[in-house]
Amino acid sequence: MPEPGRSIAIIGAGPAGLVAAERLAAAGHRVTIHERMASPARKFLLAGRGGLNLTHSEPQHAFLTRYREARDWLAPALDAFPPQALRDWADGLGAETFIGSSGRVFPRAMKASPLLRAWLGRLAGLGVTLRTGRLWTGWDEAGALTFRLPSGGSETLRPDATLLALGGASWPRLGSDGGWVPLLAGRGVPVAPLRPANAGFVVAWSLVLRERFAGQPLKRIAIALGDERSTGEAMIDAHGLEGGAVYALSAPIREAIARDGAATIRLDLRPDLSPADLAGRLGRRRKGETLSNHLRKAAGLSPVAVALLREPGPLPEAPEALASLIKALPLRLLAPMPLARAISTAGGIAREAVDDRFMLKALPGVFVAGEMLDWEAPTGGYLLQGCFATGHAAAAGIEAWLAGAG
Repeated sequence: MPEPGRSIAIIGAGPAGLVAAERLAAAGHRVTIHERMASPARKFLLAGRGGLNLTHSEPQHAFLTRYREARDWLAPALDAFPPQALRDWADGLGAETFIGSSGRVFPRAMKASPLLRAWLGRLAGLGVTLRTGRLWTGWDEAGALTFRLPSGGSETLRPDATLLALGGASWPRLGSDGGWVPLLAGRGVPVAPLRPANAGFVVAWSLVLRERFAGQPLKRIAIALGDERSTGEAMIDAHGLEGGAVYALSAPIREAIARDGAATIRLDLRPDLSPADLAGRLGRRRKGETLSNHLRKAAGLSPVAVALLREPGPLPEAPEALASLIKALPLRLLAPMPLARAISTAGGIAREAVDDRFMLKALPGVFVAGEMLDWEAPTGGYLLQGCFATGHAAAAGIEAWLAGAG
């Protein structure tokens, strides 16, 4: 059992920092959370406005594959704090969860604010101190943490251990702007460049499509890039393509663009129909019926889907060729949307920079968790689960390190 009452500074009041604070305070440590914004967990709250997707219910072996190259790195943390543990934790706060039709897990209230209020109440009951409006500015020459205060003054602290949970660089107006990168790089911590993840991509739409269909959804589609495929929804943006089906493949699409200068995906506008079934339907066109009306009735395509089909040029008349185009419409993606518009961040503190306790090798006693680390995952509960699991694992690492440090 670690010596109780050690002082721990947690910098960043997002899910990773808050869950670590809860575990460490429950173990008897004196925990202070330092947050640059005026209130905690702003990105968490905004993400929950449309329904807080906490985690996903799929089997753990499939769940782990969503973390791609970081799978084996994060697996111990995700096994120690799996989706069921996150559900049990939420249930314990009175935010009972349920599994939606897609397998995603939500609190029944479908909002983040009730859960966050209960969580902050629990932390206060455990003696956790939350200090807001405090910008972490690094370390002084003696190795103490330095902060800029709301008054314009400064403060230094020398805790027994520090956890950095400062997020990535997406949604910077909510507090995560990547300002920590030069602070750690200057201390010899390797950091992979921050890049947009779960982001849309730029497409050179025609003027007609951009003006008439921006903001229109594409429902129940599939997207393929090489051998990878995702299903779901997308949305036409004035500058490109957004949405969950796109986000699921954002990593390979981003890498293909970086390698080749552009990436061509294939849209399946009717993934529920085979090419033969679709061609059969399209072969029964009534005399005098317009092609657009025929596509709407026979193929069940929305006006925006028909407009997309017309983007490459004139449509083929033969049912088989038309069915093939509907099942594999090529779309050229030119660049990721800007990082500030992305849902999350790829890149960050390199795997080789931390030990198996999530402590920085270059800075003993300094631990890291959440989106600061170089991993990414699609939306659907995987992002939040990764943040909770690494925050929980870093807290366990702090406990072990303090016990060893005596």
